[in-house]
Amino acid sequence: MFDKLFVKRVEIFKRRDRETWKQIKTVLKNAEFKGFRAGHYLQETVMGGGCGAKLDPRDFGKNGRIDREIYWVSVPVEEEQKARDILRQNGIVPIVEENVLLDAAFRKAPKKDDKLD
Repeated sequence: MFDKLFVKRVEIFKRRDRETWKQIKTVLKNAEFKGFRAGHYLQETVMGGGCGAKLDPRDFGKNGRIDREIYWVSVPVEEEQKARDILRQNGIVPIVEENVLLDAAFRKAPKKDDKLD
């Protein structure tokens, strides 16, 4: 039981891109790929609003709330190549953007899947 909990994992996707994240999850589920994990989180400090309610003023623009979540997918290390092959067959190139939290001016280009044939 515990051997499945403590498996070394590698991220194959990490980016602020909800649509690609959904596609990757769907493709891996449809291929019955076991052992992948996916999630999202917000790791950004919220600027203080004037009233002390910690409301982010950027959420009240004309287009509503901006999606600032960071989406990720990880797989067991020994299954990484299989997962990448499944995604490539479906036309998806996973990108791991390590510097996703930096300001745009300091960001480098995202690391593309360099294991393409």
